[in-house]
Amino acid sequence: MAPALNHHLTVHRGTYKDSVRQMAATRAMLEAGGVEWAGVFMATPANLRQLEAEGFAVADLDARANDLILAVRAEDGPGAQRALTRAEASLFAVNQQEVGASGTAAKDLRTALREDPAANVALISVPGPYAALEAHKALSAGLHVVLFSDGVSLAEERQLKERGQALGLIVMGPSAGTAQLRGVGLGFANHVRSGPVGIVAASGTGTQELMCLLDQMGIGTSSAIGVGGNDLTAEIGGLSAAMALDAFEDDEATTAIALVSKHADPDLAASLLDRARKPIVAVLLGMQDTPLLSHDRVYTTFEQAAVALADLLGAALSELADGELMAQVEGAITRLSDHRTRLVGLFSGGTLCEEAAFIASRYLTPIEHRQAELSDRQAHVFLDLGDEEHTRGRPHPMIDVAARSALLLEQARDRSVAVVLFDVVIGEGAHPDPASILAPAAARIVESGAMVVVRIVGTPADPQDVMKQRRQLELAGCIIAPSNARAAYIATAIVLRNPAVAFQTRAAIS
Repeated sequence: MAPALNHHLTVHRGTYKDSVRQMAATRAMLEAGGVEWAGVFMATPANLRQLEAEGFAVADLDARANDLILAVRAEDGPGAQRALTRAEASLFAVNQQEVGASGTAAKDLRTALREDPAANVALISVPGPYAALEAHKALSAGLHVVLFSDGVSLAEERQLKERGQALGLIVMGPSAGTAQLRGVGLGFANHVRSGPVGIVAASGTGTQELMCLLDQMGIGTSSAIGVGGNDLTAEIGGLSAAMALDAFEDDEATTAIALVSKHADPDLAASLLDRARKPIVAVLLGMQDTPLLSHDRVYTTFEQAAVALADLLGAALSELADGELMAQVEGAITRLSDHRTRLVGLFSGGTLCEEAAFIASRYLTPIEHRQAELSDRQAHVFLDLGDEEHTRGRPHPMIDVAARSALLLEQARDRSVAVVLFDVVIGEGAHPDPASILAPAAARIVESGAMVVVRIVGTPADPQDVMKQRRQLELAGCIIAPSNARAAYIATAIVLRNPAVAFQTRAAIS
């Protein structure tokens, strides 16, 4: 019988910390030894219900929405206390960038502007019901807005963006998980070189993938403006994308533009492409509109878009289909048992999951997207583990890799699985060393007789160091792909026992 776990929680009355700080504090607890589950969040009714579902007694808690809760489930009491201490150190440490002339961190927008009147961007990360109001306050103060929060309705989003447009201010978001403004990363961001490409992005991890691919080729980014996943829908009308595009047109440091979106309205995307005066490349995930796909420089993978940008800029490329990678694919096919027929994708990035699933769907069927289908021995499964279905009561998988490690171990026990495909997204905001946890689980899969294909999104300048992550995963027996699209093609090729599929499209990433 397993020993009982210790449930501990602390309530800080009338204390607000944004979701970025909450995620960092949660990660600090999870990194403490002996912690089975941890969470930091505001005491909203939904969060309290989730806390109760995790086994915590909340009936007599008397916590309200403006109270901050730290909760941990650990092997023993001392371990829980260590985790809580780590969380409080993370939450209440004063970052020097947050300290104004008064020597203290500003408590509200008005105070922050008094401390730094030159500021022109507000990063907003508050619970969804309050996000639109705070964004309106920032617009009233003359600030561009990066809206990290989700839970904003389409009607609120359109109203914010229409108001921003009238004021000449860009609203980036909601759910703007990544932005890179003149070399300053906001949200989840990688350390990439500066350069001539401006990115207008309705996708977070997709933006990271494109910036890192360009960095691999020696090409830098001027800025990446995340406009939110709904911006290129008919309901929002590309309001922020149009403003971002115009900003890059006027920016002397930008000589080429990339437009990134999933679920884009074809007519809207076409109008934005026609609007551009500078050379522009678009990657429109899942796009099946034939007239739009015939448009010059419109692609459906980030790899294709990166290569097209390199062509525009005259960058030297080396062929991706090198002999070593081809040999790895052929060797994997040779070692694979006949009864292993399924592809399982376990992704932390929703855009990366969608790109990979779209590629695989050209060759494999059926493809499912629900965790319950993992037990279906006939289906190929692609899971976006960063989706709300999987993160309810848990931090994002780019921060907490333990849940994905457990899912990987499950695949090691499934004799129908031929290939497990997953991403590792590093950079600011992500886990400090994800490969140290994912590599042992990947090794178990390889030992079981299945193959593992991985795409690492990151650069050598990131805190986690992409080469360090790569070495750990290679030692575990993983095949490391140079792009997310290439990872999907390689995984599909192994399942089909057809190595030609792995290098079917043009691929030249150095």
